[in-house]
Amino acid sequence: QVQLVESGGGLAQAGGSLRLSCAASGRTFSSWPIGWFRQAPGKEREFVAVSYWSRGSIIYADSVKGRFTLSRDNAKNTVYLQMNSLKPEDTAVYYCATGLPARLGFASDYSDWGQGTQVTVSS
Repeated sequence: QVQLVESGGGLAQAGGSLRLSCAASGRTFSSWPIGWFRQAPGKEREFVAVSYWSRGSIIYADSVKGRFTLSRDNAKNTVYLQMNSLKPEDTAVYYCATGLPARLGFASDYSDWGQGTQVTVSS
């Protein structure tokens, strides 16, 4: 059974930075896709980024491209989402997910989810 635990959320000012972590147990993340999604109040869950290192794929949503960066620590089985130049519209609960998605950018295709971590960006 795979478990994902996000951490690192919090409050940041516009232009600031936060780093989110997604620690995986029960599965070696380097062989599986790890997707990041976010959900703001009253909105649909939206794709942020995905890493699928075994296939050499790292994809970012246009809204975060150039500001967010994925990285990994194999020894810790952890994926990081470095978020720079934060904007108020980045405010949301951020989730990491894994599974065997047919479509990497679609939340409904992922089977396993973390509990989420709140990111709030003030203007």
